[in-house]
Amino acid sequence: MRQKRAKSYRKQLLVYNHTFRFREPYQVILDDEIVLQATESKFDLYKALQRTVQAEVKLMITQCCMQALYATNNRQAIDMAKRYERRRCNHPPKDPKSPFECIESVVDIKGENKHRYIVACQNIDLRRKLRRVPGVPLIHVSRAVMIMEPLSDASARISKRMEQQKLFSGLNDAKAAGIKAAETEKVEDKGKEAPEAKPKKRKLGPKQPNPLSMKKKKKDGNSEQKNVGTKKDNEDDSTDKKKRKRRHKAKKEPSDSHGESQKQDESDA
Repeated sequence: MRQKRAKSYRKQLLVYNHTFRFREPYQVILDDEIVLQATESKFDLYKALQRTVQAEVKLMITQCCMQALYATNNRQAIDMAKRYERRRCNHPPKDPKSPFECIESVVDIKGENKHRYIVACQNIDLRRKLRRVPGVPLIHVSRAVMIMEPLSDASARISKRMEQQKLFSGLNDAKAAGIKAAETEKVEDKGKEAPEAKPKKRKLGPKQPNPLSMKKKKKDGNSEQKNVGTKKDNEDDSTDKKKRKRRHKAKKEPSDSHGESQKQDESDA
């Protein structure tokens, strides 16, 4: 598939995703004619559709289309169609409807593509009828090349209308404009479910406070007085000890003292 065509298909699918809420894997309904075309051209429908849509797909076929394939007695086409998921159409197998009526009843439900199907069919009348239903991507095979049709007028009108609504709501609505008011947040939070518990972070180790930010402990007055008292006592003891060390005893002179006493006695006499 060429790059230009792939880019246009990607843009179309983005419109279907945003406007009509299509989601992967995309459900693709096949008719009997495109299965026969795939067997004649000898290409894989699943891989071809996956390349065209550029995403995962789920191929489906109705019971009425299977009855139409059984009528052809083409064993290769029947075996290929049996590998796809069977879509219930609630039409009796004994009295099946045509693939045109069956696919139209499955896709077009009250004027909208309720189940968000992509229709891959070769029936021109069916594609023309489904273009009137908004939000129906149409795919067909032309010369062994799979082609996705551009947006139909009905789909383009709804897409444009939704874009205009978003623009005007963004100008007038605070929530749409990205301005979150406190009251609107409270109302939304009540309706929402409780968030899931976050996984606990692994602890790297015990954390200690910053020593620079810690306050120093206040010292008690009694303890300070006790410390001062003990210091003074220690100082007094040390001074006494020093004084005792500096004292010197006087030497006694017995001979001089005896002579002086005799002189005093004589003078008295």
